[in-house]
Amino acid sequence: MIKLIIILSFIRHSALKKEAREKKYKRSRQREKILDILHTSSIHPTAAWIYERLKEEIPDLSMGTIYRNLNILIEQRLVRKIDFGSTFDRFDANVDPHYHFICEKCGAIIDLDLPIDASLNEMVNKKTQFRAKRHRIEFYGLCNKCAQKQYEGK
Repeated sequence: MIKLIIILSFIRHSALKKEAREKKYKRSRQREKILDILHTSSIHPTAAWIYERLKEEIPDLSMGTIYRNLNILIEQRLVRKIDFGSTFDRFDANVDPHYHFICEKCGAIIDLDLPIDASLNEMVNKKTQFRAKRHRIEFYGLCNKCAQKQYEGK
């Protein structure tokens, strides 16, 4: 199942990448590297984490370049900024609707392979005067590593 998700994500990524290039932005090596890092990472990294991974490969890279390219990727809908109220923004290359699990101990953000419950939008639409188009739900608790540490008494 995970392999299928990765393949579908890659196909969508390739199509969106082509569409984005055809719009107003020229090809950027830095932007492609940032997008590759986001696609191969499951940790929903911060801009600083991305910078640390790329600074040896691209010596003249700056945090400004990272943020500028992340904003372009967000505008192109290739990346999503995740705001969970933490100090630093986190970024996600999985732009398909999905839920997250946030570890209250270590701060890990984990994609959940659960179907999106569209009936929640319908319920809001029926019971209120609002017109819900989408929703975001986060689950909080302990990830496997932190739960194991707690169980072991560490």
